[in-house]
Amino acid sequence: MPTKIQKATRDDNNDEKEKERDGNVPRPKRALHSQISPPSLISKKKKKKKKESFSAVDMGSRSRSINNSATAVVSALLFLFLVHGANCFYLPGVAPEDFQKGDLLKLKVNKLTSIKTQLPYSYYSLPFCTPKKIVDSAENLGEVLRGDRIENSPYVFKMREPQMCTILCKITLDGKTAKQFKEKIDDEYRVNMILDNLPLVVPVRRLDQESRTVYQLGYHIGVKGQYAGSKEEKYFIHNHLAFTVKYHKDSQTNSARIVGFEVKPYSIKHEYEGKWSENTRLTTCDPHNKRTVVNSNTPQEVEAKKEIIFTYDVDYQESDVKWASRWDAYLLMSDDQIHWFSIVNSLMIVLFLSGMVAMIMLRTLYRDISRYNELETQEEALEETGWKLVHGDVFRPPSNSDLLCVYVGTGVQFLGMMLVTMIFAVLGFLSPSNRGGLMTAMLLLWVFMGIFAGYASARLYKMFKGTEWKKVTLRTAVMFPAIVFAIFFVLNAIIWGQKSSGAVPFGTMFALVLLWFGISVPLVFVGGYIGFRKPAIEDPVKTNKIPRQIPEQAWYMNPVFSILIGGILPFGAVFIELFFILTSIWLNQFYYIFGFLFLVFIILLITCAEITIVLCYFQLCSEDYLWWWRSYLTSGSSALYLFLYATFYFFTKLEITKLVSGMLYFGYMLIASYAFFVLTGSIGFYACFWFTRLIYSSVKID
Repeated sequence: MPTKIQKATRDDNNDEKEKERDGNVPRPKRALHSQISPPSLISKKKKKKKKESFSAVDMGSRSRSINNSATAVVSALLFLFLVHGANCFYLPGVAPEDFQKGDLLKLKVNKLTSIKTQLPYSYYSLPFCTPKKIVDSAENLGEVLRGDRIENSPYVFKMREPQMCTILCKITLDGKTAKQFKEKIDDEYRVNMILDNLPLVVPVRRLDQESRTVYQLGYHIGVKGQYAGSKEEKYFIHNHLAFTVKYHKDSQTNSARIVGFEVKPYSIKHEYEGKWSENTRLTTCDPHNKRTVVNSNTPQEVEAKKEIIFTYDVDYQESDVKWASRWDAYLLMSDDQIHWFSIVNSLMIVLFLSGMVAMIMLRTLYRDISRYNELETQEEALEETGWKLVHGDVFRPPSNSDLLCVYVGTGVQFLGMMLVTMIFAVLGFLSPSNRGGLMTAMLLLWVFMGIFAGYASARLYKMFKGTEWKKVTLRTAVMFPAIVFAIFFVLNAIIWGQKSSGAVPFGTMFALVLLWFGISVPLVFVGGYIGFRKPAIEDPVKTNKIPRQIPEQAWYMNPVFSILIGGILPFGAVFIELFFILTSIWLNQFYYIFGFLFLVFIILLITCAEITIVLCYFQLCSEDYLWWWRSYLTSGSSALYLFLYATFYFFTKLEITKLVSGMLYFGYMLIASYAFFVLTGSIGFYACFWFTRLIYSSVKID
């Protein structure tokens, strides 16, 4: 007698409620491609609304604005103009493919993902139905690093030829395989598939918003629940998949392009009469008797020695959506107001700091160079000349000057990588349809920007009267990557121990080392050689032989206090956008609004520069000339706040419970914070360096 599940604890149809737990801050509906990428909620737009999303690589030959309000502001901000470049174009590998009726469609399977463990696994790590021969798809460096394992599948699709109740295979579980399935269902793993470069999604109607459909990336392997009248929790597997392939038909050529790929998973205990053979017809799912699977009222339990029959339907629906717009449903941004709020908030900080810098420049360069007005008191005159008193020590080389040169060079390398990556992303070269493209681009750019790192560190080193430029250049080429590689190697060993597909293979690890020592290190030396051959940067004032004694400082000029204060504003300028980036990485959602990100990045650069100049001026006015390292650490301290925010995010937004997954999270966030420290610190250093040279060269020193 068939029974019903009373309630599945992790049902696909109510899953989105659990994911929408962010309080007043709307959850973004997209995800940045990263080495770890978990499932997504992606909003579908109403036709009435003229909000259109942007994803330039796979989005065809016309550009679209983010929304009507964005258009007005973007037109005023020149560096966002690139987002809306007029003539987009297809990149190799993502051009549209036309299918005639009856053409074979290649359905590929990707990794199994979970936002609870952050450990991806290969599809065939579970005993699913397999094709005669499993063939791996060629993957780029970024795909391998983020754990993608794209393979062929036993599913047979023919264009515009619907199928009902097609039997895939029958398996009998033993104790080991049943345990594997149960563990993956417990951890809420999802199956990811790809058809014509489109990821598989599960459409779910939102109860709280009318006519709103949410898309979840991939379907759950199964659910946990109880039979009616029973308190015992059972595991049920989704063994019947109802696929829907949406296509846009060309009326002239009769060919079609795929514009959507959806699935509705069901759990059903299939039954058949007689002995099992290749031609067996199911009594629970038979198109001849018009019996189809429309619910999970008689679910398939996961237990040892149980038979599981995997089946699927394929339906084809004609769609008005054109191929160029097929990613819109995945990428629609419904929370753009939050982004604009973030930018307005950041701009207020920039305006405040710009006003302070302008006042300082007027006081130091205009009023101080001219004669003092008679109305000025002696105290004001003393305040004005406070920074002039240290002119003989302000350009004295700092302690550990070699290390400062190394960190400044690394920061320049990072800045170059980030700027070029942002420009490519804004132009649409790194859209989500180009899987792994973002990470591949960042790695290659990091390698090639080594020449600027070598140049910057060698120039600074020569200014400090250094002679061993090769030693400093080698440290610049090796120090930061070695620390990151060491952390990455430990994390990779942990992932390897979990037998996850996220573990980077030995061949890829060797390729990374080859990129580092084969290309990056030589380029750093080339840059160092060029930089050291240049004439040394001359100081605008002479340095005294005997260091001046620094007077006792007020409590608020304490180095630790001023450094920690200096990091708050740069972090405040980016923390809202940081929420979306963290969500995209750790909750497997598409992040593609690179126009916003580019704008926030520019604001970050300005904020870091200005806060460092302001605090550097106050420091010099109090006759403390040890500004070299403090200027670096002032803006660099924003990385500490980034790591603290990442910790807050971990405990409030993520459901990670396993120790291994927690170690992965904090390991990767430590790398990100370290990189952020190097980037922001170098910006602050160069701003302060320019400022001190400017004010001391503009004043006559007796």
